[in-house]
Amino acid sequence: MGVRMRLTSVETVYEERSWLFTVRDRHGDPEEVILVPCTGERGETASASEAAVEQAAEEKTTAENRGVEAWVNQCTHEFQRLDTGRGVAMRDGQIICPKHGSMFDSCSGYCDNGEAADTTLPSVEITVDRGDVYLTDDDVTFMHQGGIDGGDDDPSSSSHLSL
Repeated sequence: MGVRMRLTSVETVYEERSWLFTVRDRHGDPEEVILVPCTGERGETASASEAAVEQAAEEKTTAENRGVEAWVNQCTHEFQRLDTGRGVAMRDGQIICPKHGSMFDSCSGYCDNGEAADTTLPSVEITVDRGDVYLTDDDVTFMHQGGIDGGDDDPSSSSHLSL
């Protein structure tokens, strides 16, 4: 494991419902990542591989069952940011794609419905230690808090949903 970079607190992720930051991936390209609350309340999964993802997520939760997970900020169906700069839309522990309405489990990243059914969001390694969230993924480098463009009016985001 490389250097730990403190990102934010677990409390902040829960208060704001999500936390957006930008990293540089192993190819040198910027990529957005979202931190989301993971309470450990998951639905049933479709396969053994999904059970393994859930097991890993369970191991990352805090003693108070207030875990946090990190996912690449992009729907698996089509390029669409899940957080367009205003926070992630969530309902019942699920991240909602603002374009097609597919819902991803915030703890496992798995989607069992809509256009993105049977896919899982790419994860980014983090560690929670004493209420703080640290980036611990050796394949990425922290750039800054917020999105790549740093603004709310991202032209690549075109929502067809109203919540």
